[in-house]
Amino acid sequence: MEPQTLVIIAGAIAAGFVQGLSGFGFGLVAMSFWAWTIDPRLAAAMAVFGALTGQIIAAVTVRRGFDLKTLAPFVVGGLLGLPVGLWLLPRLDVLMFKAMLGVLLAFWCPAMLFSSKLPHITRGGRVADGLIGAGGGVMGALGGFTGVLPTLWCTLRGMNKDAQRAIIQNFNLALLAVTFASYIATGVITSATLPWFAIVAPAMLIPSLLGARLYIGISEATFRKVVLSLLTGTGVALLVSSVPGLLRRMG
Repeated sequence: MEPQTLVIIAGAIAAGFVQGLSGFGFGLVAMSFWAWTIDPRLAAAMAVFGALTGQIIAAVTVRRGFDLKTLAPFVVGGLLGLPVGLWLLPRLDVLMFKAMLGVLLAFWCPAMLFSSKLPHITRGGRVADGLIGAGGGVMGALGGFTGVLPTLWCTLRGMNKDAQRAIIQNFNLALLAVTFASYIATGVITSATLPWFAIVAPAMLIPSLLGARLYIGISEATFRKVVLSLLTGTGVALLVSSVPGLLRRMG
């Protein structure tokens, strides 16, 4: 088996488990394996495909309700934010964007993780939810991180794990489906990509199911620790991927 295939399988296994457990994070984990050796367009296509497949699996195996009234602002905002992100992509300093977001997550989430009492935000209502969803849509277009802001927001809202899972799971499913369709329309996904999808799908299947099974049995406190730890990891990964490039610019 070729080294590239082994890297793809390893990334799919790890990312599938994380997404099954937390409801998000496939792209982040997979790209931490794939970004170093896989063509960026292929890696992005596989990440979106894997994340969408994982969300479909989760929708079947982890049923956490569907509250359209609560979910709608996030999804509407996300769908409005997605084309904005696509428009910004060639114009934005992506390295600086990743670095700033990485700093925020890498320092704020550990502070929340080790605090005795989480700050709960009760104001803003559906407008604030929509703005967070829009931010998720923009970030999805810029780097594939659709679930980062909504997950952090739901945690700050003080939602229990099932309510949070229902929002993130359905939000990611909707946004990833639109992103996947746009990849097909723009030629990112072609017939040459399909054999790689055939590797990713079976590699992530069992780990996704194992992660979903573990999620069902964990407590609220443990789930909060898992989510905040993953968001911290997201911040660190963003810094690792962006700071070297920024330092090279300065040099």
